[in-house]
Amino acid sequence: MTITYLKHGKPDADRAEDDAKTASTVAAILKDIEKRGDTAVRELANKFDGYDRENYQLTQPEIDALISKVSPNDLDDIKFAQKQVINFAKAQRDSMLDIELETLPGVILGHKNIPVQSVGCYVPGGKFPMVASAHMSIATASVAGVPRIVAATPPFNGEPNPAVVAAMHLGGAHEIYVLGGIQAVGAMAVGTKSIDPVHLLVGPGNAYVAEAKRQLFGRVGIDLFAGPTETMVIADHTVDAELCATDLLGQAEHGYNSPAVLVTNSRKLAEQTISEIDRLLQILPTADTAGVSWRDYGEVILCDSYEEMLTVANDIASEHVQVMTDCDDWFLEHMTCYGALFLGPRTNVSNGDKVIGTNHTLPTKKAGRYTGGLWVGKFLKTHSYQKILTDEAAASVGAYGSRLCMLEGFVGHAEQCNIRVRRYGGQNIPYGEAAK
Repeated sequence: MTITYLKHGKPDADRAEDDAKTASTVAAILKDIEKRGDTAVRELANKFDGYDRENYQLTQPEIDALISKVSPNDLDDIKFAQKQVINFAKAQRDSMLDIELETLPGVILGHKNIPVQSVGCYVPGGKFPMVASAHMSIATASVAGVPRIVAATPPFNGEPNPAVVAAMHLGGAHEIYVLGGIQAVGAMAVGTKSIDPVHLLVGPGNAYVAEAKRQLFGRVGIDLFAGPTETMVIADHTVDAELCATDLLGQAEHGYNSPAVLVTNSRKLAEQTISEIDRLLQILPTADTAGVSWRDYGEVILCDSYEEMLTVANDIASEHVQVMTDCDDWFLEHMTCYGALFLGPRTNVSNGDKVIGTNHTLPTKKAGRYTGGLWVGKFLKTHSYQKILTDEAAASVGAYGSRLCMLEGFVGHAEQCNIRVRRYGGQNIPYGEAAK
């Protein structure tokens, strides 16, 4: 087994140091929000967003005015994209069934899928107005039936972005706040005088947003750790360097710390892709960002076989994995750790990001080892219930329960069973003893 790195990104130790600095900054800001509420939020909004108002929630007249600034063509495109996301989310919702069955005569077990009662949806937009993120979180929460959907997005160039606000409103947001970063997710989770806290936080964001969600987890639920964008291209001789380079840089432009990784079994493709990236960075308008990301976090990994490529890919567990080989379906069958797969040269990550219908809020930092991406099921809680309908069933199950409780030494537990065996089964069980 030979795995060769033709290009390395930052060492893990350096990345860990960056993460530690981020964690410290986030902890201090969250503590301040918890202590000073709206005052802290306003100061942070001024400091980081350059945006000041007494109440950061948009009124309905403000929402209507912003939507009126969006061109009819852009509105049509937003509605088309939302329709794709909603249709797929509805199909996913339909796959989640409430169940009820009689497991023994007179014993009924079941579960219900109940919507989370309030959700805070973060829509990034300080650097790029992430219109599509509104579809992914807000519209999907609407399909799930969440009764209170709170949405927050930072100002863009000092003002609420009309297209983002339109997407939020059309997606079904009940409250829209013009707030960014830590102050947005912190206020939604902790709650302030002007913002009631939510039960669940969802949505992508930069490293600070991701870290804030991590620190807030437990106080509220979170969808997943969706931090700086990651992309991986798995490619062989069937595709060319221009395609690979374009797809890697297309995601590297998200931020200065967005890993972009090429995994291939073709040295020729690997070397040509590195050269092609250098060429494209001379003409890409976002090269200032993408170039730094590629320099610090880009990697090119050369493998001997498809099996080695699979091993490397599963270990990295990248957020986006684009597969362009002569055996794409083999990777679909065998890949186990990733955010989402994009199969074949005709598709690309941008399709998933903007329009095709799958959700673009996906696990990063190896979280794909234990969770998938955001989907309608993240907004639903599966709760079980039970009921016993007959005296015979109460006595029979109770006797088993009594003995199993005593086996573990839980006398109080056993008595919960025993009292029912006595009442419904007519057995005289001495207090604190196991049923016969």
